[in-house]
Amino acid sequence: MTERDYTEITFDREDAVGILTLNNAGKVNALSRQMIGEIIDLLDRVMADETLKVLILKAAGKHFCAGHYLAEMIDSGVKEYKFIFDQCTRMMMRIHEIPQVVIAQVQGIATAAGCQLAAWCDLVVAEEGARFSTPGVKIGLFCTTPMVAITRAIGRKAAMEMLVTGREFPAAEAKDLGLVNRVVPLVKLEETTRELARQIAEASGFALSIGKQGLYAQADMSDAQALHYAKHTIVMNNMAEDAQNGIKAFLEKRAPEWKNR
Repeated sequence: MTERDYTEITFDREDAVGILTLNNAGKVNALSRQMIGEIIDLLDRVMADETLKVLILKAAGKHFCAGHYLAEMIDSGVKEYKFIFDQCTRMMMRIHEIPQVVIAQVQGIATAAGCQLAAWCDLVVAEEGARFSTPGVKIGLFCTTPMVAITRAIGRKAAMEMLVTGREFPAAEAKDLGLVNRVVPLVKLEETTRELARQIAEASGFALSIGKQGLYAQADMSDAQALHYAKHTIVMNNMAEDAQNGIKAFLEKRAPEWKNR
């Protein structure tokens, strides 16, 4: 991937790991129309890059993301608001659609659509002082779009409490609920996230892509539908060059050489 001039995000890479950074700390990395558009553009480019296996989504400054840029949410009409939420939905969906595993690296607050952004990522690593909340109810704007991601991550009862109280859930509680995978000291946040990314990137990119797609596809199916889907998916996966090479390498007690196909 060639570099592009973004104004509210940056992108770097370390071998097969990409690093997307929300880069507007002065506005608590709020999801402005500009930032959302830049993230969509970058995700489209990441999706097309077969050399990338993992994407870390992190933020500059003391906080992860304060949600939508509220200055863009007043004194406009339905058309303008619809555009913002259409774009935000497109961004969230693209996180699930890209073949790369996406890890949110969260420090400070992840609020409203910022909480949604973290919840929609495939994995979340948070520092001990991180806080997650959906406080829209306090300003008369119920967090219905974050509700979708949060309900799927932590279930109805916990999601309802988060949504109707607007209170902050500390990282440890968020982990207990299933919103966060790992909680570490702030000084270990980047190191832990990078190590997790590198560990994942050791796998076949083709296998990771099939697994990620399959997890979300079967999640809302009945047991029988999910097993039927999984059965046919693993048959086709087994036909792949990486699967055949990986099985042979295991039987021959050697390291596999991935072709990502």
